[in-house]
Amino acid sequence: MDQQEQSKKSRKYLGARLSKSVALLAVAALALSGCGGSGNADSSDGKTVLRFSWWGSDSRAQATNQIIEAFEAENPDIDVQGEFSDWSGYWDKLATQVASNDAPDIIQMDDKFLREYADRGALLDLTGVDVSKFEEVSITNGTTDDGLVGITTGINSFTLTANPKLLAEVGIEMPDDKTWTWDDYREITEKVSKESDGKYGAEAPNEPAGLQTWLRQDGKHLTGANGDLEFTAEDLTKYFQHHKDLLDGGTYPKASVLAENQNAGPDRSMTGTGVAAFGMWWSNQLGGLSAAVGSDLVPLRLPSHTGKAEDNGLWYKSSMMMSGYGRTKHPEEVKKFIDFMVNSPEAGKLNKMDRGLPANTDVRKEVVADLDSIETASAKFVTSLEKELKDTEAIPPMGFSAVQDVLYRYEMEVFFGRQSVSDAAQNAYKEIQAAVSK
Repeated sequence: MDQQEQSKKSRKYLGARLSKSVALLAVAALALSGCGGSGNADSSDGKTVLRFSWWGSDSRAQATNQIIEAFEAENPDIDVQGEFSDWSGYWDKLATQVASNDAPDIIQMDDKFLREYADRGALLDLTGVDVSKFEEVSITNGTTDDGLVGITTGINSFTLTANPKLLAEVGIEMPDDKTWTWDDYREITEKVSKESDGKYGAEAPNEPAGLQTWLRQDGKHLTGANGDLEFTAEDLTKYFQHHKDLLDGGTYPKASVLAENQNAGPDRSMTGTGVAAFGMWWSNQLGGLSAAVGSDLVPLRLPSHTGKAEDNGLWYKSSMMMSGYGRTKHPEEVKKFIDFMVNSPEAGKLNKMDRGLPANTDVRKEVVADLDSIETASAKFVTSLEKELKDTEAIPPMGFSAVQDVLYRYEMEVFFGRQSVSDAAQNAYKEIQAAVSK
């Protein structure tokens, strides 16, 4: 398949996926206003049955199943049935389930989708789950006009993971992430691509966090507290040009390789397979990525325009949340499981850093004291940022879930040379504006 055919295929897939998700969520709004309840049924032996869906790696699935077993041991009258998938298919499946009134009782939630479901009445008010040991940001991140609809499992930060083994192969020392600039990053990554055999300096950006960080380095935000866009098409032009320069300079592989890698999960990504020296990921993914590549990766601050650590644009984010389905037949049991997930030391030690640095600060202390080397490095990285961080991001508005696909699609337009940087930025901006204004 040539580059043009591959690009058309990738473009068609992303467009179809976006349209499908929006349509299904619209149907979900109608379904929630109709009759009937959650599709789950109690078991024949009298136990309460809860369905729990999550996305993630195989290691997360293993830990989550152990958490379920621990919860069931303490609550023998409750049977938790797990539903696990990777990120790419998770949200389409969830939208379909909500639309057909058959959603899981417990839903692993991402903040990009929180308002998509909360504002349609699809999420349960989780008041009653103990958040007394949470920092305020971990509570407000999951609170909308409908109440506390997302319980933060842990906090994390956007990072640039570095592969020290690959850097050593081309004679590059680990950069000082408190002083490096984007020019330093370009120079290092171009050298990796030129001097290594079949390896590259970096893989393509992780969106929308890549754009959010870039904007924050200029004192701006993607969206504000009222849901409006707080950047311009000119800002997006500069951002797209930055990545085109990295492509043209050799930091990134050719566009067809980037298109193929765009929908790969962490284990199959260029970082996870050891093909890229640098990759943009969330700090809680460090352990899984290191396990995939077979050596310890190093979390770094992103480069800045000024070379000052306080200008890196990073912030503390809820790595993910636990939500309940608004039409569950068992709201109290749902709250009991979520409470166990975030407040039980046993669950914390099984999750480790995979769902972020635990939101419960008491659990956090116990977990950090018991981490292996790579997880300890992730925890230390997240806590080391505290004095540098500025305000957090507002809860994304309804429609924000479309932003990722829009950015990926138009970045590919630029990478394949089908649109100029300016045209792609203008078109992407219009689509993002239309998505969040709905």
